[in-house]
Amino acid sequence: MDKSIFVTRPSMPPIEEYIKEIEPIWKSAWLTNLGKYHNELEKQLSEYLGVENISLFTNGHMALELVIQAMNLSGEVITTPFTFASTTHAIVRNGLTPVFCDVNPNDYTIDVEKIENLITDKTSAIIPVHVYGNICNVSEIEKIAKKYDLKVIYDAAHAFGENINGQGIGNFGDASMFSFHATKVFNTIEGGAVTFSASSIGTQLYILKNFGIQSDVSVNGVGSNAKMNEFQAAMGICNLRHVTAEILKRKIVVERYRKWLSNVNGIKVMNDVKEIQSNYSYFPVVFDEKVFGFTRNEICDRLSENNIFARKYFYPLTNTFECYHGKFDVSKTPIAQYIAKRVLTLPLYADLSIDDVDRICNIILEGYQV
Repeated sequence: MDKSIFVTRPSMPPIEEYIKEIEPIWKSAWLTNLGKYHNELEKQLSEYLGVENISLFTNGHMALELVIQAMNLSGEVITTPFTFASTTHAIVRNGLTPVFCDVNPNDYTIDVEKIENLITDKTSAIIPVHVYGNICNVSEIEKIAKKYDLKVIYDAAHAFGENINGQGIGNFGDASMFSFHATKVFNTIEGGAVTFSASSIGTQLYILKNFGIQSDVSVNGVGSNAKMNEFQAAMGICNLRHVTAEILKRKIVVERYRKWLSNVNGIKVMNDVKEIQSNYSYFPVVFDEKVFGFTRNEICDRLSENNIFARKYFYPLTNTFECYHGKFDVSKTPIAQYIAKRVLTLPLYADLSIDDVDRICNIILEGYQV
């Protein structure tokens, strides 16, 4: 039986490198609470991402949930259902109402032409999602936000290290959340960060991720515990040394997929955008069963039978989750629904061999009639 190939595989430094990095932690016994490694990673990420302000978190979800809280939002927040559960849950857990905007059919990010029709006197913010490394139309979103005096928080979980015309993606909007989960291009095992424009946001984030503690004798808010620990930070420091090389390896895999699948009728793949420096985080494929001859689910099952585990990502849409049953009208986001039923993210990680890519593509195209 062929070896199992999963949709992703975490990038990890040589074990000797990580052991050497964490040895001083045993001597200092400083395991958490904003220690040396936390502060060093924060500095290095600020430089790598090209941002002035950054705050680290134990995971990306807490980063998003707390930056929403830090901005003291109220009422309604416009977002998209074509995302991971965390985006919608973070809004709801803050006592806010998500208002779902459809995505555009080109790159599956929020459709900027449909945002304004959703704005009401209850709207306080827009939370767009950079999807698969595809970047939202940040210039149009900025115009809309300024026109209606709205906050903008980007879910940039998929966009680590990307830039537009040389400007780091974390510089847009009022804030951006990055995920450093093990499955991401850059990981700290678990982890996340918020980049932000105003220093006052940083002050609030510190208080909120540290129990509401402002000083040794002052607890002036109800906070959480969302600090990144030293072992996570040490992993991040190691992985950051290798991330550029890892992205280049991922690019080779993506280019091989494109060579096989770009010109196949009934299959849509993503291509590079000139202005954007990609991180090659995901390789989504959308199947038009009427043209290709097979459905997404049939291809997914076929791959699974061969120990290749692709992912229906994102499916289902967050506005169809059981926990939100009856609260949202999915008919208002038809493009997102169409894509969600047909998209499959294929295995993609730095160590995926070209031979394995070839095998995956051969299985996908088996029985395809030109």
